[in-house]
Amino acid sequence: MSNDPLLQPYQLKHLTLRNRIIVTSHEPAYPEDGMPKERYRAYTVERAKGGVALTMTAGSAAVSRDSPPVFNNLLAYKDEIVPWIREMTDAVHEQGAAIMIQLTHLGRRTRWDKGDWLPVVAPSHHREASHRAFPKKIEDWDIERIIKDFADAAERMKAGGMDGVELEAYGHLIDQFASPLTNELDAPYGGSLENRMRFCFDVFKAMRKRVGDDFILGVRYTADECLPGGTSKADGIEISKRLKESGLIDYLNIIRGHIDTDPGLTDVIPIQGMANSPHLDFAGEIRVATNFPTFHAAKIPDVATARHAIAAGKVDMVGMTRAHMTDPHIVRKIIEKREEDIRPCVGANYCLDRIYQGGAAYCIHNAATGREQTMPHIVAKADVRKKVVVVGAGPAGLEAARVAGERGHDVVVFEAAPHAGGQIRLTAQSERRREMISIIDWRMSQCEKYGVRFHFNTWAEAETVNAEKPDVVIIATGGLPHTEVLSKGNELVVSSWDIISGDVKPGTNVLIFDDAGDHAGLQAAEFLAKAGAKVEIMTPDRSFAPEVMAMNLVPYMRSLQKLDVTFTVTFRLESAEKNGNQIVAHVGSDYGGIAKQRHVDQIVVNHGTIPLDELYFELKPLSSNLGEISHDQLLAGKPQSVNHNPEGKFQLFRIGDAVAARNTHAAIYDGLRIAKDI
Repeated sequence: MSNDPLLQPYQLKHLTLRNRIIVTSHEPAYPEDGMPKERYRAYTVERAKGGVALTMTAGSAAVSRDSPPVFNNLLAYKDEIVPWIREMTDAVHEQGAAIMIQLTHLGRRTRWDKGDWLPVVAPSHHREASHRAFPKKIEDWDIERIIKDFADAAERMKAGGMDGVELEAYGHLIDQFASPLTNELDAPYGGSLENRMRFCFDVFKAMRKRVGDDFILGVRYTADECLPGGTSKADGIEISKRLKESGLIDYLNIIRGHIDTDPGLTDVIPIQGMANSPHLDFAGEIRVATNFPTFHAAKIPDVATARHAIAAGKVDMVGMTRAHMTDPHIVRKIIEKREEDIRPCVGANYCLDRIYQGGAAYCIHNAATGREQTMPHIVAKADVRKKVVVVGAGPAGLEAARVAGERGHDVVVFEAAPHAGGQIRLTAQSERRREMISIIDWRMSQCEKYGVRFHFNTWAEAETVNAEKPDVVIIATGGLPHTEVLSKGNELVVSSWDIISGDVKPGTNVLIFDDAGDHAGLQAAEFLAKAGAKVEIMTPDRSFAPEVMAMNLVPYMRSLQKLDVTFTVTFRLESAEKNGNQIVAHVGSDYGGIAKQRHVDQIVVNHGTIPLDELYFELKPLSSNLGEISHDQLLAGKPQSVNHNPEGKFQLFRIGDAVAARNTHAAIYDGLRIAKDI
């Protein structure tokens, strides 16, 4: 048996967990009609295949109709969920893993205009900032009804073969009862700590009565809200002790912080540029204070930190949830002593930010996550070895090269720059986004493993490509900043890339016109403001930086607000002209009737990229498919067979920003789904 702390089994009541790594409850937003159907099951089973001890689904499943999901959650209040749960639990158990589900009533953390348009309920009329619904103050009959709903849902989950149920308390209804900030009820459910905890215990009592003693029950709760007047650390330790002493539950899952605002949520679940494992020591304090099984997860992205968490006795089970979205086979690679092959989580939080914006969860650099039915996490060897030429070593080109290499092909990459990375290398210029470079570093190490050859400082031309006698050519040359957006004065502007890279000296009074709404605009603003410039960010949209999304926006705002950056929405930069050593910026609005001016010494435009596609069009008439991709074959996962030019010597494909300005995930997805079928 291994002496690795992470690989030691753990006995939780009657349940033997095969190691110390868990995937904590999260909702990837893959349900169909509120049910965990094939896609959801495939995603969950993949982590079990990868060796995790326990996977927890749903973040969280709704127990009541007046707890409508604000994104695509499981609906545990429906009887029809039971057979779907059973199919998933059976499949997970077949892989040797345990499986639990998280149940909740959202309370005020939802909206009344979702689902059945029932009033939101909470122990006060205070609305939650994030979801903006003013709740009805909960009545006695609501409490009785919801307690029964929890018990009904737990019974359904046991019938579905779950090993246990975890209650989601932090930020949701149970926590709204527990916190003095959100509970304005009279006794017996309001007032003292004992009264505020009564709802939680009544729920557990009802569940335990329904599911019996041979079923795991746990709770994920905040033991310190980090808010004035809220649940304090001292309160949290007392709550933890009472939870243990109740005899109703089998473990504690520790959270520190509050999630009623975007900044609060981001401190609970930190993103890139923020400290790793910020609440691990606090979880350890709870474990010491209670001497009770303790779980915890909060930006524990790497094996070394997880190993420390167990070896140092901080927790009994360590959660690596976003890390398993990036690489579902972490445990298997630890067992096989291949930790260097683990795809690193870079904390980009594309996964969670997409959910909170109403989309499905995708990892920024593992395009197979959430697409397990169509995309492989492990690429199969090809039947016939081919010569593959990739032009461009950004994320799209590197993914194509990695996958083609893993397929067993002879792969060569040409890159004009002296190093790989493309736009990611530019992005990683920001200290806070430095982790992004791991997307490139991991692919370079994998390419080396598979024998991919690189030619840097090489501007590939048609002759360069033809000399390789390729069977397949993949153009991943990316794009260049698009700044030709004004009716006049385009020669007076610089790009966000110019600022981030340091190629252009920062001005002192700068207008950033950002209608791309991605990271580059805010990164440029931060560079400029830190250099001492007065900065205004202007966008014609209703909100700025919509592509950055909520949690990623938090660190930018904390920085840019301190630097006194001005944000102007719903105005459009139309033209610019020189006036001495100043630039006059002419500003209008898509809404009409407005003509303003700004006098600045620098204008920065962030308007995405235009494809660098000359080589593609030069090679197109020489290719067998004339550059065409069959969408039917692409989406069906079949090899491309288009052949319009029998004289053509190679297939030609174009991916990433060489096609059109998109994002890192799109570029990597392009590379994977083209190369996996070569």
